[in-house]
Amino acid sequence: MAQLFYDDSCDLNLMKGKTIAVIGYGSQGHAQAQNMKDTGFNVIIGLKDGSKSAVQAKKDGFEVYNVADAAKKADIIQILTPDTIQADMYEKDIKPGLSAGKSIVFSHGFNIHYDLIVPPKDIDVYMVAPKGPGHLVRRVFTEGGGVPCLIAVYQDATGDARKKALAHAGGVGGGRSGILETSFREETETDLFGEQVVLCGGVANLIMAGFETLTEAGYDPEIAYFECLHEVKLITDLIYEGGLDRMRFSISDTAEYGDYVSGPRIIDAGVKARMKEVLNDIQKDKGAAFAKRWIADTKAGYPEFHKLREKNAAHPIEDVGRKLRGMMKWLAK
Repeated sequence: MAQLFYDDSCDLNLMKGKTIAVIGYGSQGHAQAQNMKDTGFNVIIGLKDGSKSAVQAKKDGFEVYNVADAAKKADIIQILTPDTIQADMYEKDIKPGLSAGKSIVFSHGFNIHYDLIVPPKDIDVYMVAPKGPGHLVRRVFTEGGGVPCLIAVYQDATGDARKKALAHAGGVGGGRSGILETSFREETETDLFGEQVVLCGGVANLIMAGFETLTEAGYDPEIAYFECLHEVKLITDLIYEGGLDRMRFSISDTAEYGDYVSGPRIIDAGVKARMKEVLNDIQKDKGAAFAKRWIADTKAGYPEFHKLREKNAAHPIEDVGRKLRGMMKWLAK
């Protein structure tokens, strides 16, 4: 059972006198940097030359440097750029600025776990991973709360890596709601699995298959859209608020009965077996087929990725959705 930590376990004094360089100022970068600054940490921003994010970062009160200079100045370097560019950026701009006792921080373990980044042995390597999108991490913090965080230690050169991870997570706001300790392996492999089989790949393909089944049977595409896509938010909100029990309590008895008798006909033992195949493709000790395939595609200029993106964007549900969402003026807010 994972242990939960709160603010009383986070010694923020460990960050006194230290400079934290947040590399990247996108969704997570802007949120975590601002939260830490508001906590009292000394935060600077590192960006690629010519980055459009520099204007906003300066407007938000940060000193902005190029990545190499930020890495040299900082005691703690938090890499919050996309997975696909981290390894090259590390080798070119970050690695030359490292020295004994510094720390590198990640919010996803992909590059460390799959050995794309191999840090020197004399630095700390840890993770602080808020379990929410950046805009939520920032908004909840400004409202006085915090998004739960994961922490993990990959390399403890100084003996203080775990304490620094807790303090860092506390500065982001995780100590207000709960900090869970994990490992780089567990975070990386479960995160990829969840995205692929449930949250993104599973949900998206279930929606599209349901839409196709109804429209191929002669039902109106607009009705199919509402039943198979639009109402997903209503159900997932109930699940988010109170688990499956809350959802089943709130829906009609007819819907609940249909859940029990038909759900297992769709998500059956065969689906679970294929989920295990996906997990095997993700796991490092099983060959890391997914990571190798994704890395090869990025190095080739993303040919498979772009082809798949175009194919899915052309699905009929997208045309129907654009038309219907155009009628829902409240969505613009």
